[in-house]
Amino acid sequence: MNNKYTLGMIGLGTMGRNLLLNMADNGFAVTGYDKDARMLQKLEEDGKAHNLKGFAVLEDFIQSLELPRRVMLLVPAGQIVDNVIKELIPLLDKGDMIIDSGNSHFTDTSRRASELSEQGIHFFGMGISGGEEGARFGPSMMPGGDKTAYNAVKPILEAVSAKVNGDPCVTYIGPGASGHFVKMVHNGIEYAMMQILAETYYLLKNGMGYDNEQIYNTFKKWNEGRLQCFLLEVTRDIFKVKDEKSGGYLIDVIKDEAKSKGTGKWTSQVSMDLQLPIPTINESVSCRDLSKFKSLRVALAAALPHAAEKIDNPAEFEVQLEQALYFSMITCYAQGLHLLTQASEEFKYELNLQEISQIWRGGCIIRAELLEDIYQAYKKQPDLAHLYADASLQTKLNEIIPGTRKVVGHAIQNGFAIPALASALTYYDSLRTANSALNLTQAQRDFFGAHTFERTDEAGIFHADWNSNNL
Repeated sequence: MNNKYTLGMIGLGTMGRNLLLNMADNGFAVTGYDKDARMLQKLEEDGKAHNLKGFAVLEDFIQSLELPRRVMLLVPAGQIVDNVIKELIPLLDKGDMIIDSGNSHFTDTSRRASELSEQGIHFFGMGISGGEEGARFGPSMMPGGDKTAYNAVKPILEAVSAKVNGDPCVTYIGPGASGHFVKMVHNGIEYAMMQILAETYYLLKNGMGYDNEQIYNTFKKWNEGRLQCFLLEVTRDIFKVKDEKSGGYLIDVIKDEAKSKGTGKWTSQVSMDLQLPIPTINESVSCRDLSKFKSLRVALAAALPHAAEKIDNPAEFEVQLEQALYFSMITCYAQGLHLLTQASEEFKYELNLQEISQIWRGGCIIRAELLEDIYQAYKKQPDLAHLYADASLQTKLNEIIPGTRKVVGHAIQNGFAIPALASALTYYDSLRTANSALNLTQAQRDFFGAHTFERTDEAGIFHADWNSNNL
């Protein structure tokens, strides 16, 4: 059999198939493999214009690829990835490469890279964002690991990626499992943005009494300004969709219990390990978990009612709510990027936040107008300690904080649950507090556990006799 294909895809589900079609559109000779005959048939139907064919036999698939072989995986994360790799190893030669493009946990990627390197196989992990449409017409891609393998597929990835101002939304992220780590944090930011949009909707509906058409129009107006982003576009359009069964709006018959696939939780877990707080992301993960206690929430709503006060000036409150949403969106990115700064140092990922914010501007789920400002902030100051430290963003923060405080204050006073919006504000206030209350925490720890403390007026480590007669 002739070795004629530049790249082969294992996993021809929605993402894998659409990415192959994208590659074919860009002139690359590609093929795929799947155990499911229906997926092979679907690839052939959708790829008719390019005469795309897939393989049902793994050995034939591997033999059809150019040397060194480029094999991309788009299969569910976890044990399935290990199973596929185990099947591949006997069929590959030294110098061949495997690219895991699923949502694998970064620790699994590190392990696989080490194991495959010992066998002479190049391996790297690559996060892909943009969903079905992104895969088909231009995603944002985050490859990290073996740079030799990356360079071998770089022309393909740059061709199929989304473009912003002519720049491809893909870049070499760094060594090790950095690509999958950055995609994980991307998903954590996504969780947080979805939650603050949900809380904003809740305030519009229950705090201001807006109907679905008014909510649609409000989100539409906001999306035409500085809040413009993919997630707001999606959120806006939800409020126009009618339900075929009831005849009303679909949003009104969807149960308020949210599911998740775990990447948000992974982001929260690693932030705890790195001792780098991302409270708004954490609250967003917790909100999905808390939503599952539906029967308990219904019972407590009846047992513990709280009457809300009417908003005196709805027009003014809507302006303030836009400011609160914008502030919280800045904070979602700030927390995620701060975590990347810490992880880069801890894991030696050599992350370039300017390039990461650049490739997030297009193709991905968290793409937003705001990312251009973030990109410019890191371009101006690559070693920026925190997004809040950028002078141009500080000007925006000073403008929108008063309105944000009024929104959060009103919501708390009137019993509206806004954990993500509130945590964003308290995170901001904590970071801008030069002298916090944690000197008391250190005193407590030393009092009951002799854990010692540091002083403000003298260098060194100290312990006090808290039970002496000076009490």
